[in-house]
Amino acid sequence: MRVKGGPQTQRRHKKVLAITKGQRGSKHKLFKRANEAMMKSLEYAYRDRRVRKREFRKLWIARINAATRQNDMSYSTFMNGLKKAGIDLDRKVLADIAINDAAGFTKLVESAKAAL
Repeated sequence: MRVKGGPQTQRRHKKVLAITKGQRGSKHKLFKRANEAMMKSLEYAYRDRRVRKREFRKLWIARINAATRQNDMSYSTFMNGLKKAGIDLDRKVLADIAINDAAGFTKLVESAKAAL
């Protein structure tokens, strides 16, 4: 006698259809189309968790660069000056200081200039 596994298949199908609930057209109704859409969206999610980190780093660098140029300095010389001055702040913190505390950022630029 063979085992068909109907309840398990039904549970698996329901799980996939629940994941693709917000999709358009047949992607949230038909299992085969829903499974394809789910696999693709999981690939995108995996990839974009890594891309998000790159995008944020690009944003922080752009903000730091804009703030350093207002203080008559380029981004690369500023970062080099900070390293030589022994100031160990990451780009996320530097970008936050550049936006929320202009006076504090100006002091950082001055200390970077002094180290060079």
